[in-house]
Amino acid sequence: MAEQAIRRRIAVNGIEMAYEEHGSGVRPFVLVHGFTGSRRDFAPRIAELAALGRIVLPDLRGHGESTNTGAADGYTLDQLGLDLLAFLDVLGIARCDLLGHSMGGMVALRAVLARPERFASLVLMNTSARAPADLSRDGVELAARVAREVGMAPLATILRARASSPEAGRTEADRRLEAAWGDRYWEEWRFPNYHAMDPVAVGALGAALFDQIPLAARLGEIRCPTLVLVGSGDTGFRSAADELAQAIPGARLAVIPDAGHQPQLENPAAWIAALREHLARVRGSV
Repeated sequence: MAEQAIRRRIAVNGIEMAYEEHGSGVRPFVLVHGFTGSRRDFAPRIAELAALGRIVLPDLRGHGESTNTGAADGYTLDQLGLDLLAFLDVLGIARCDLLGHSMGGMVALRAVLARPERFASLVLMNTSARAPADLSRDGVELAARVAREVGMAPLATILRARASSPEAGRTEADRRLEAAWGDRYWEEWRFPNYHAMDPVAVGALGAALFDQIPLAARLGEIRCPTLVLVGSGDTGFRSAADELAQAIPGARLAVIPDAGHQPQLENPAAWIAALREHLARVRGSV
C-alpha cells in the first residue's frame, strides 16, 4: 500500500504552521524553503524524497499555508529559527536531518547553532552565512512597497511581465525551466507562492536578509555532518557556498551542474543523487 501523505496545521509560537509529511523512517529529513517560497518548492520531488525515508516539509510563517501575522516585528531570521525548533518540539522530533534552501538555509544555521543536539546532519542549499552578494536591495524594497500598497497578486503579475527582461536577474537555468514548464511555471508554482505570502513579510524579511549579523565567525561551531549544495549557475550564492564548505569542519561541497537557484527543479537527478549519498553517509545509525 502506498504511504499516505499527512497535511496539517499545528500551533507554534502563537501562529499556525502548515506542513506535510511523506514516506516513513525513524529519523525524518526536514526541508525548509526560502524567501517568497513554500513547501511547494519541493512538490515535484516528493516521490524521490519519500523514497529516501520520512520527509517533513513546513511552511515558514508568512509563507504558504502558514499564518500571515501582518506584524513586521515577527518576521526575523531569529524568529523563524525559533519557529523551526518549536515546530520540531510539537511534532515530537527529537533529532532530524535538516535541509535549508536560500533564506531557509539561514534559518537552519540559526537553529543548528542554537540547538546542535537536535540535528543529526545538515544540508545547506544555495544559501549563505551573510547577506546575499548579488541580491538588489532596491529591487526588494520596490517589491515590498508594491506588495504593501496593492497586494501580492498584482506584484506577481508585475514580476511575470518583467521576467523576460535582462534586469530581472534570472539565471539561465531558471529561464530554461520556464521554457520547459510553460505556463505551469507561473500558474502552478510561482503565482501560488506569491499569492499566499504575507505582504508585510516581503518588506520585513527582505530587510532581514540585508541587515543580518553574519554568522561566518560561528561556522566552526557546527559539528554535525554537513553537505553544502549549490547550483553551478547561481552566481549570487556560489562563493557563499565555498565559504560555508571551507569554514564548517568536515563539510562536503556538491556543485550541481546545469542548475541555478532551484537545483531540485533544474537538475533534479543530480540533486537527488547528492542527497541520497549524503543521507546514506550520515544514517549509519539513528
